[in-house]
Amino acid sequence: MSNSALSADREFAFSEDNFRFLTQWVGKNTGIVLADHKRDMVYSRLARRLRALQLDSFAAYCALIQSPEGEAELGNLVNAITTNLTHFFREGHHFEHLLQVLQGIAAKPNSLKKLRLWSAGCSTGMEAYSIAMTLQEALPNINQWDVKILATDIDTNVLETGQRGEYALSALEDVPAAYQKKYLEPVKAGASKGQVNEATRALVSFKRLNLLESWPMQGKFDVIFCRNVVIYFDKPTQRKMFGRMAELMQPKGWLYIGHSENLFNICDAFTLEGRTIYRKNT
Repeated sequence: MSNSALSADREFAFSEDNFRFLTQWVGKNTGIVLADHKRDMVYSRLARRLRALQLDSFAAYCALIQSPEGEAELGNLVNAITTNLTHFFREGHHFEHLLQVLQGIAAKPNSLKKLRLWSAGCSTGMEAYSIAMTLQEALPNINQWDVKILATDIDTNVLETGQRGEYALSALEDVPAAYQKKYLEPVKAGASKGQVNEATRALVSFKRLNLLESWPMQGKFDVIFCRNVVIYFDKPTQRKMFGRMAELMQPKGWLYIGHSENLFNICDAFTLEGRTIYRKNT
């Protein structure tokens, strides 16, 4: 494909060289693989940044990224490219299974009453709060437990949304009716948004984390949700990432992955226990 072909009928000149530079930068810095069929997506998402910066071409944007002055733009580039499709209680069978797992832990007379859970690639926080609601449902005496949910994402914009815990009323409709009464703030008349209640928000800590970089977590997790994240990574990156997750998990800990993902020939530290549900072997 010629350099001019990518620029035809577009607001901004967008050459093959521009596309290659951007995809290589994204791959190196985030692990996300952007194949050729993602050209239109890359253009449409970054065209917004060109408008905001008042640039007239992708060549100018690429030059900015490589300059010292462009350091402040790097976070915006990552935020623009990252896909954040999510909703409350997505893949409902995961939360049904998690509820059973947590109820089983709570029923053990010798339980340490300590739980650590991680929502990796948490997006706007809907997954993390779905976990938090499930936790509260499973542990009626949750105040007697040492419970923490870590929610991480590379996109700072979605983390800000998660911290506020405010969502459009249409999004909150995915929360089961019984949970809405328990774990959401009452909706004010005429409001377009609702909010997760304070007790539920307090269970979740939102942190920025690039999965390709160092992980600061020290303790072991009982449960990790890493769903629809690795589909953007190549196989070597997937192997490394799931290997690191296995090292951070308690023996017999639980891992939930996306509906189109699997660990076959990726990581042998887990055994498949259900539909996209894995358990650490030891």
